[in-house]
Amino acid sequence: LEYQSLGRREVIGRFDGGRITSDGGGLLLREVDQRIGLLDRLAACFTDHRNPESIEHSVRDLVAQRVYGLALGYEDLNDHDDLRKDSTLALLVGKRDLTGERRVREQDRGNPLAASSTLNRLELGTPESASSDRYKRIAADSEALDRLLVDLFLESYRKPPRKIWLDLDATDDPLHGQQEG
Repeated sequence: LEYQSLGRREVIGRFDGGRITSDGGGLLLREVDQRIGLLDRLAACFTDHRNPESIEHSVRDLVAQRVYGLALGYEDLNDHDDLRKDSTLALLVGKRDLTGERRVREQDRGNPLAASSTLNRLELGTPESASSDRYKRIAADSEALDRLLVDLFLESYRKPPRKIWLDLDATDDPLHGQQEG
């Protein structure tokens, strides 16, 4: 498709670009993570009860996929049914097979990342049931997550602050018209 020129530049639309992305800014996030190790530390807050012989995506990979997805504006899990094909997201996560062509199951080939159903299991597993649940076999340790947030906050200072003020606003703002929910 030919468009109006921009000064001396031609503007042409083509659809033969192959694998392209609009999420290149994620590479900056990856650089930051490689310096501070956030995703490794975050993944360490989870317990994985899955059979290691039966998994293709480590907890660290699942956490990274979800965090990068959120950071890039994909807040819904169902977004990952399309994102699982994204080579740039696979690069951010740290996958070696960026196209998913070497996946074990034939039906997964072409998808280097996890689908929403797998990420859903990551988010819904509980410490009480993960060791015996058939599907939700990964559980987050909420105390470890809380400690990590505090540690990250304190590490952001050269010298930790002597006091931390938590400003909790309990203002009750009822919805217009007393709407339910």
